This record gives sequence, C-alpha cells and structure tokens, in this order.
Amino acid sequence: MNILFRERQRFRQVWLWVIILGVAAVFWAGFVYQVLLGGGFGNRPASDVQLAIITGLVGVGLPYFFYKMSLTTEVVPGKLRVRFWPFHLKPVIIKLHELRDYEKVTYNPIMEYGGWGIRWGFKGKAYNVYGNQGVKLYFYNKQSLLIGSQKPGELFDAITIAKQQKV
Repeated sequence: MNILFRERQRFRQVWLWVIILGVAAVFWAGFVYQVLLGGGFGNRPASDVQLAIITGLVGVGLPYFFYKMSLTTEVVPGKLRVRFWPFHLKPVIIKLHELRDYEKVTYNPIMEYGGWGIRWGFKGKAYNVYGNQGVKLYFYNKQSLLIGSQKPGELFDAITIAKQQKV
C-alpha cells in the first residue's frame, strides 16, 4: 500500500526525562547503599530481594517504558492510521470519508487537553507526545480528534491527497 505520510514521535520533553531519571536514580542509589554497601535504605528497609525487584521495575523498567513509547501516524489512500504504542496493539484506523473537515492547528496541550498522551479534553480527544502543533479532525458523527505532529503541514497535505484517492 502506498504510504503518503509516516511519522513516529517519542516523548522528548526534558522536564519529563529529568523526573523519570530522577526517580530511577533514587532507587538505584538505594539499591547501591543497601545491597552493595550494607546500609538500610529508608526507615523500614525492604529486603534486598524486594529492593532489587523494585529497582528493576522502577530503575530500569520505567525509563525503558517511556523510551519505547511512541506515536506513529500514517496516511494511506482513504485512511489515517494512528498507533500509540504500547496502548494500541493495532493502529486506530480513521476512514477519511468520515471527515467533515480538518485543519492545521497550534494548541496548548496542558490547557486544552490536560497534557500529552492519549487525552480527552473539552475540545475532544487528542493523541500527542511532544510539541503544540498538529492536525485537528472534525467528523460528521463524533467528537473531534487532534493528532499531534512535528510536521503538521506534511500531515495536512497527505490527508488532502489521501482523501481524494480511491482505496
């Protein structure tokens, strides 16, 4: 199938990575202090095995989870496919004939949608991971959907072409 547009985005916000790596570092420091140096981490220390498991989950698993999380947007003739991994095992398919209208937008992720991710706000649903630009889709029979993009012009143009092509 002819892919007219493809974009994969990841969380790149510095403040988010500072928080995630900061939390991971606390667990790694506790692990080193308790397991390797023989101290007790916290007022009521967990066992070494419990601390190792928690450090593995939070100190390795959490950063890895956020590193691998991604939003993939593809436009093919007649369809828009959006996949927010790992929450969507298969892409969400939007048939372009269901669109009433669409536009390039600049938006405020926090004020309009409550942040980044798969979000529901007063202005509809949003799939976004970074930035404040995208394409907003308006449907005939359901609430609007915002697709965040670092290339909103290219996404908009690809939707325009794909909407005119036969599937």
